[in-house]
Amino acid sequence: MTLVIEPSEPSAPAVQPLSDLVARDAREFGVYARTGGWAFALMVARSVRPGGQSAGETPKVSAKEFAQLAECSPERVMRYYKAWDRAADDGLVPHFETLEPGQRVDLPDADVWLSYYVSRSSATSERGTAIAEAAEAEGIRPTKALEVAENPTALRAAILADPSTARAARAALLDRLGQDPDLQADLARDVVRTDELKKAVASESRAADRIGYVRQIAESGQIRTPAGQTVEAPSELREEAERHLSLIDELDDGEDTGEWATEAYDTMKSLVVEAVEADPSLRVQERRTKFYNSLQKATRAFEELTFDDAQDFYEDDMVQRLEELQQAIGTCLAALRGAGNQPHG
Repeated sequence: MTLVIEPSEPSAPAVQPLSDLVARDAREFGVYARTGGWAFALMVARSVRPGGQSAGETPKVSAKEFAQLAECSPERVMRYYKAWDRAADDGLVPHFETLEPGQRVDLPDADVWLSYYVSRSSATSERGTAIAEAAEAEGIRPTKALEVAENPTALRAAILADPSTARAARAALLDRLGQDPDLQADLARDVVRTDELKKAVASESRAADRIGYVRQIAESGQIRTPAGQTVEAPSELREEAERHLSLIDELDDGEDTGEWATEAYDTMKSLVVEAVEADPSLRVQERRTKFYNSLQKATRAFEELTFDDAQDFYEDDMVQRLEELQQAIGTCLAALRGAGNQPHG
């Protein structure tokens, strides 16, 4: 008979007993992962006595004594103390007077911590006070605004990465421009030094001017002719201006108005010319106004000529040009005198 020896199964490795130190670290890590700074604030809240409470009334210690035991500054301890106090006022955590050293309580989520904790003493400065007041006016917690103000690099990163944050920053800058001349000057310099911004500003300015032209017709009911006359706009022309404006006003915020403004402007310009040509009396007045405008320009140009030192710059060509001008003026005078002698129908 053959003896078969079955191979023995490998023995399981011996289980090492769990270190109490490791278990404590894991538990403390879990508490902090869930609650963030609240875990440390609780240590302060249950161990530091509130203001007005004497040492004989409670086993708690002062913030200064607690800081000495913790080997940190009293200011750091008080920042945690004040964060807990603000949260207690909002009903998120128990008040100091109800807590005893070593007591455990349910803590808020870690995400809420930064809404109450101010990492620096900036909240007490003039700058911090202004930020806090602005935050309250916007309906948010001052601590949130102070946290952002204390980390401009994070604000820059959010603006660069997120369009909605960038739009909020742009709106805030525009709101601030009216009360900050230095910011106005800085932004103006940035615009003129940046080719892309200069082009964008010029384009937006042109679009705004064109929309303003159309809006003036719609709201005032008057048109300005090519020669510069201001006359009442025909009803259909004014209605067309209102139609274009309604289309532009319905555009979404941020949508480019340039193409719409150009179309509206070109359309109204053409309609104005057609309106002038369609009215015989207006057409005559337009030609008269245009003639007077040209005559005034020519008169001003000639009046600017001086001949006190003509000998220094005299050239034959100058005399020839003036003689040609004299002939042209004579032709104009003859035409006008002839028209004036014609009987009016």
